[in-house]
Amino acid sequence: MTLKPVIPHGLEALSAAVRRDLDCLDYVSPSWVRSRDGVLDVLIIGGGQSGLGAAFGLMREKVRNILVVDENPAGLEGPWATYARMITLRTPKSLTAIDFGQASLTFRAWWEAQHGSVSWEALDKIPRGAWMAYLRWFREVLDIPVRNGARVVRIDPGGDGVHRVRLEGGETLIARKVVLATGIQGGGEWHTPDFIRDGLPTDRWAHTSQDVDFEALIGRRIGILGGGASAFDNAQHALNAGVAQVHVHIRRPALPCVNPIRFMEAAGFSRHYAGLDDAAKYAVTDAFLTRNQPPTNDTFARAAAFPGFALHVASPWLATRMDGGSVIVTTPKGELSYDFLILSTGFKTDAALRPELAAVADDIALWSDRFTPPPDAANLLVDAHPYLGPGFEFHGSTPEGAARLRGLFAFNYSALVSLGLSAAALSGMKFALPRLVSAVTGQLFMDDRAAILDGYFSYDIPEFVGTWPNQ
Repeated sequence: MTLKPVIPHGLEALSAAVRRDLDCLDYVSPSWVRSRDGVLDVLIIGGGQSGLGAAFGLMREKVRNILVVDENPAGLEGPWATYARMITLRTPKSLTAIDFGQASLTFRAWWEAQHGSVSWEALDKIPRGAWMAYLRWFREVLDIPVRNGARVVRIDPGGDGVHRVRLEGGETLIARKVVLATGIQGGGEWHTPDFIRDGLPTDRWAHTSQDVDFEALIGRRIGILGGGASAFDNAQHALNAGVAQVHVHIRRPALPCVNPIRFMEAAGFSRHYAGLDDAAKYAVTDAFLTRNQPPTNDTFARAAAFPGFALHVASPWLATRMDGGSVIVTTPKGELSYDFLILSTGFKTDAALRPELAAVADDIALWSDRFTPPPDAANLLVDAHPYLGPGFEFHGSTPEGAARLRGLFAFNYSALVSLGLSAAALSGMKFALPRLVSAVTGQLFMDDRAAILDGYFSYDIPEFVGTWPNQ
């Protein structure tokens, strides 16, 4: 079916349509949660796409005493306007994520309101800057309560059904439930090899997740370690900025060509992965991490089009050192000289590396605690992930630990093994968010079940007021 072109009618009209839809869905009716003075029902840490989606989902379920906090300035939440350097998102434009099935809240509706349906049909992938602009509109039109410039430094379980969340500067927020919507890095930290961290000045290298002053590198020579998508994002970005040469080094003999995510998107993985048994989940994640993902064709082509681009396969970095003003990288094929290094070396999952989880890290059950793979199939990267419940809730390594962890939800990339591509991946967020919201609201209900049941049994407000003769 061919869509007829429509005339863009602007965001003002779309925003009005969103509010009309929400009114029809009884969005603004009062909360059912028995709130406590001075205590948030839910605190969401992270104001990017995951945090905004979680907040909207809870507000749809009439949970209103919530707050989203983010350490970044307003409009700079998540990676899209900071360290992400791809031209477009990598996911298909047709995927929906945080709209909860409300068509007027989709990126497509937002795009067509400004550019029309013909433009949408012509669009290949979602431009990165447009996605960030959409998220800003999403937050505004839904009036999601977000507090920026609020960095969480520690979460202390209170033992009284609440968590005390300390912010940088000393303020403490108290919440019954805490959702860690902290993205890819939220389960640990970006990985930096020791021979980089310990052997080079910090002004001669950066991880792809950090700021890079590309203007200062114009005319220079850069080495990039790693073959992930971010390596080629940074390669094309650097060359476009005027860097003279960019050399990408990978340890594999060739770049991977198959993207397993495309199969997962088409095969129901995102909706039904949580129903797999532990052995299947372990095997799927082991294969996913082992196979890796290729760069997108367009990103690779942009980088390869520059005469200063080079790809070194079977070329892991063995050591680095300074030689005068140059960084010397040792590979199995010899030494190379660079002015600056960029690391696309992924991340390490380890709750103990998260300062906000320091008080409970030892309580968190890991996959290594709950599942033993065959000896020839063990994967330490899989083992280090938290073993989560079906609603992203932490499980405790002991009964005492479970009590302290109750009310904490890991809605970030550390959920990969337990719940698949979900909390920090657009490919699975459509299915992950309802699961999270159901788990959070379910805990709120069960925590107050005694009072709710007492209210039910004593409920006596008349509804029928008619009369009948002889009654």
